[in-house]
Amino acid sequence: MPGPALSFVIPLYHSAQTIRGVVHDIERLAIDGGHEIILVNDGSGDATGDVCRVLVREARVPITLIEHARNFGEHNAVLTGWRHARGAHVVNLDDDGQNPPAEAVRMWRHAKETGLDVVFGHYEVKQHSVWRNLGSWFTNRMTDWALDKPPGFYLSSFRCVSAFVARQVVSYAGPFPYIDGLLLQVTQRIGSIAVRHEARRAGTSTYTLRRLVRLWLSAWINFSVLPLRFATLVGLVIAATGVLALGGVAWLWWNDSGPTYGWGWLMAALLIFSGTQLLLLGLIGEYVGRMFLAVNQRPQSVVREVVRCNFPPEAGT
Repeated sequence: MPGPALSFVIPLYHSAQTIRGVVHDIERLAIDGGHEIILVNDGSGDATGDVCRVLVREARVPITLIEHARNFGEHNAVLTGWRHARGAHVVNLDDDGQNPPAEAVRMWRHAKETGLDVVFGHYEVKQHSVWRNLGSWFTNRMTDWALDKPPGFYLSSFRCVSAFVARQVVSYAGPFPYIDGLLLQVTQRIGSIAVRHEARRAGTSTYTLRRLVRLWLSAWINFSVLPLRFATLVGLVIAATGVLALGGVAWLWWNDSGPTYGWGWLMAALLIFSGTQLLLLGLIGEYVGRMFLAVNQRPQSVVREVVRCNFPPEAGT
């Protein structure tokens, strides 16, 4: 059977209070060629799975529910959803109702009209908390430096991709995926449009500082060697500073004009140099550790169960 025109992929984590409204909004859309919904429950500890099973039974468009065996992370869950999506285009959006499905349709139409492989939603006004906005800003500035993307181009988790690009991206099997980095490796046909960003419908964000740091590390380390080059530069600068300082001390000694340096000065210098060395070793260790986990085939995700509704694909038209 031919697939639908558009697949909506939604990663879920503690989404019992919000996902019903999001799914109902998508079901009400009128899309030429039909659409489907892919729900990926990423190890939620609440009633998310039970709510989704009810949605599958009551479905008015084709819905697929995928249960992860444990929590693997948002990007891992999105890739699982892309592997099960059958649409000619795939949109992934958040589970909290902040990404209006009508805006997703606008992104899809823009992708079709322009022939772009990827269209990002650029929020006109963001409804996230201050610290979350700061984290997003830092991530985008960091990817300007670490990834091969146009400077200042805004990356967001609200994106529409072609089935061609989705197939290329899901071939990545590493345990620490960063979707935007994978997309930039696959295609240069990338654009964005301004979209609305609505307030969260219920609950609080589950995106903690720990998750943001993990995302930053995936973007930095998985797709760029620039951090290693930066570490080399820092080492050269510190070594050059040490040589200059040694020369200065020797000159002062030769002229018998230097001040008397005590234990405090020595320990301060030792702590600075030792701390820098440990920081650089930690960076190198992060690269080596991720290589170790990849070689030992740490799973990107584990699917426990797939539940589909008995719904004719053409009924979504």
